[in-house]
Amino acid sequence: MHRSMSDFKRFMQEAGISYSQVNILVRLFHRGNVGVSEIGEKMGVTSAAASQVIDQMVQAGLVSRTEVLADRRIKRLELTQKGKTLIEKGFETRSKWLENIGETLTPYEQEIIITAFSILTNASRKIEE
Repeated sequence: MHRSMSDFKRFMQEAGISYSQVNILVRLFHRGNVGVSEIGEKMGVTSAAASQVIDQMVQAGLVSRTEVLADRRIKRLELTQKGKTLIEKGFETRSKWLENIGETLTPYEQEIIITAFSILTNASRKIEE
C-alpha cells in the first residue's frame, strides 16, 4: 500500500495537483455532481476555503462549476473530461503495484486476494451509505 500511495502521490505532484485538489477530484469522480458546501464539509473547511481550491481547479480546466437555477447561491461541481482523465491516469499509476504483486502469486493465492478485496469493497460501500 505504501508503494501504491507513493506512486500515486508522485503522479499527482508531477501533474501539479495538491492533496486538497486530489481529495476533491476523487470525490467528484466517485460521487459525480456535488455541491461546494458538501466538498467543504467533507474536507473540514468552510465553503469559502473550499471555493478557493475549486477556483484553481476551474481555471485549470479540471472541474466545471454551475449554478442551480432554483437557487443561484448553490454551486454544483462536476469533473471535466480533463479532470476525469487525470484522475483515471492517477488510479492506473496506483494500481500498477497490484499487477506486479499479482504476477508473483499463484492462481489460488490470486483467487483468495480477489475474494478478500470483494468482501472489503462491499463492506466499505455499506459504511459509506
